[in-house]
Amino acid sequence: MTDFRFDTVTVLGAGTMGRGIAQVSAATGSKVFLLDTELARANASRDGMAGSLERAVAKGRVSAEDRDATLERVVATDDFDAAVSTSDVIVEAVPESMDLKRTIFGKLAKTAPGHALLGSNTSSLSITEIAEGTGADDRIVGLHFFNPVPVMKLIEVVHGDNTSDAAKAAARDFALRLGKDPIAVRDAPGFATSRLGVLLGLEAMRMLEQEVASAGDIDKAMELGYRHPMGPLKLTDLVGLDVRLAIAEHLQKELGTDTFAPPQILRDMVAAGKLGKKSGAGFYEYGE
Repeated sequence: MTDFRFDTVTVLGAGTMGRGIAQVSAATGSKVFLLDTELARANASRDGMAGSLERAVAKGRVSAEDRDATLERVVATDDFDAAVSTSDVIVEAVPESMDLKRTIFGKLAKTAPGHALLGSNTSSLSITEIAEGTGADDRIVGLHFFNPVPVMKLIEVVHGDNTSDAAKAAARDFALRLGKDPIAVRDAPGFATSRLGVLLGLEAMRMLEQEVASAGDIDKAMELGYRHPMGPLKLTDLVGLDVRLAIAEHLQKELGTDTFAPPQILRDMVAAGKLGKKSGAGFYEYGE
C-alpha cells in the first residue's frame, strides 16, 4: 500500500455503530459517504447524527460551526459503486454474519481504489477468514470501535494473517486521526475486548440466574468496586442481548470451551424479544 490518505471515508452500514463512525470521521475533516442498502435508513441515520451533534452543542462539547461543518461532509447514499470507488478508507459496520461480511469485502476488493484501507468493525469474527479469497487480504484490517463511538476512545486494530505492515500502520494512523487510542491485536477469537467483556457479562448473567444479587447490585459492584463506568448487565443492554448471544456462541464454538456457553436467561430473553435498550427492555426497562 502506498499513497495512503484520509480525504474520503465510506461507512458501510447506517446502524448505531455506522452512524457514530461516520460522525467522528466527518468531524475530523473527511468527506463521508454513509452507505446503506436502503436510502431511507441512511437518511434517518444522518438525521440521528444531527440530533446527536445538537445535544453535543447544548452541552458545550461541540461548537455550532463544527456541528454544521460535520453534517455538510456527510452524504447519505444507497449507491455502492459511487460511495466506494473514490474512497480512501472503507469501514464495514453491518451485522455479525461471516457470509455477509465475506460477500461485502469481495465486492470492495473489486470496486474500491487499490490504495484504500478496508476495515471491518466486527467485534469477534476472524479478519483472516473475512479477507480470504478477496485478493485484497493485505489491506483488510479489523477496526473495532466502541459504542457510543463519539465518546469511547478505544479502537482495536486487528491484523489478519496476511495484513501488511503498511495497512497496520495506516489503520493506526486513521485511529489516531479520529482522536482514538488504538491497540494492536492479533486475529484471535474475540480479540482482546470481546473475549474479556463477554466473559464478564456472561458471569453476571449466571449470578442473576442464581439470585446471587439483583441486576442493579451486580452492576453497582463493578461500577463502585472496580471503577467500571458501566456494569456488565447495563453494558449488555446497550450492546444488545442478541449481539452478545451471537458473540458468545461464536466464542464457544471457536475456543471449544463451555466458558462462553450462553446462560439460559440470555437465550430466553432474546427469544422473548428483550434485546436491551434498542427494544425498550432487557435487564432494565427503558422508556420512550
